[in-house]
Amino acid sequence: MQHPRDILLGAQARPGVLPVCDHYSGAPARMHKSLVLQAELLQEFGACVLDVTLDCEDGAPAGGEVEQAHTVRELLTRFSALSDVQSALVRPRIGARVHAVDHAYFESDVAIVVGGAAAALSYLMVPKVESVNDVNQAVEAMDAAAGGVMVPLHVLIESPAAVQQAFAIAAHPRVQSLSFGLMDFVSAHGGAIPAAAMGLRVADDAVTLDQFHHPLVVRAKLEIASACQAYGKVPSHCVVTELRDAQALERAARYAATALGYTRMWSIHPDQIRPILRGFAPMASEVDLAARIVHAASQSEWAPIAVDGKLHDRASYRYFWQVLERAHQTGQAIPAELQHYFV
Repeated sequence: MQHPRDILLGAQARPGVLPVCDHYSGAPARMHKSLVLQAELLQEFGACVLDVTLDCEDGAPAGGEVEQAHTVRELLTRFSALSDVQSALVRPRIGARVHAVDHAYFESDVAIVVGGAAAALSYLMVPKVESVNDVNQAVEAMDAAAGGVMVPLHVLIESPAAVQQAFAIAAHPRVQSLSFGLMDFVSAHGGAIPAAAMGLRVADDAVTLDQFHHPLVVRAKLEIASACQAYGKVPSHCVVTELRDAQALERAARYAATALGYTRMWSIHPDQIRPILRGFAPMASEVDLAARIVHAASQSEWAPIAVDGKLHDRASYRYFWQVLERAHQTGQAIPAELQHYFV
């Protein structure tokens, strides 16, 4: 059986489909709860709908950086090995964020986390990446600690200079995903961007320059998304600090996905996970149309066909297959005739 992922090759080689939600947690009790929640959602949806990133950077209290790294390593090892948090078919995805490459605790973070749990790591997130040199430094440290395990690298773009280098960073073969660091990006402008650009304006506000309307912030987001799409990497949208406004968060997630080209988004509170999933999910009518087209295409050995009076070929098949991939990523039911592609 020819799988659509093998047949419908894009212009860029994708590094693999990542969950649309990347959930960050730093306090030990919250990290543990996040991993339990991930397992519960895995069982509910039959797919790993979110990554959990255990945080050695912002999660570590001053003076407790080494202890935090050891806690992250222990959780990685324990939760990747426990059978009661795993599906028979889907492995939990757990990553870790370490300190920046120029930080005093970067090397110890990598030695402890990667050196002690490389096989359990789905990826390593490195913040405040400014250039390809930073990427090379991170890769060198990771590979030295990993004992032959190839750990994917995710990077966080947080300054105007880093945005300028987004295409070069995305082109690096070891980089799997780029995230946008909104808060640091705004503060890096020395007051030239107002604080409102770190938040969301309310639905009936057509004036405030929030994170989806301030030109410099939107430009940075688009540069990062475009760089990722150019090199087949995963663009991950920044945090929304409005923790409990589910409707606002869902609107933000849907706008990031449909208008800005992002395929992934950060969560910083458990209440944000489901709104993000809903925001990135395709509409039921889109899933139905995509399923009909992909099924008909597979029956015709991927030759051109007509559906509802419209011509489709491999270019449109690729798009509609991606709709189905996104539906699976967000926990939506896949029509029965195509479920075998997602086993």
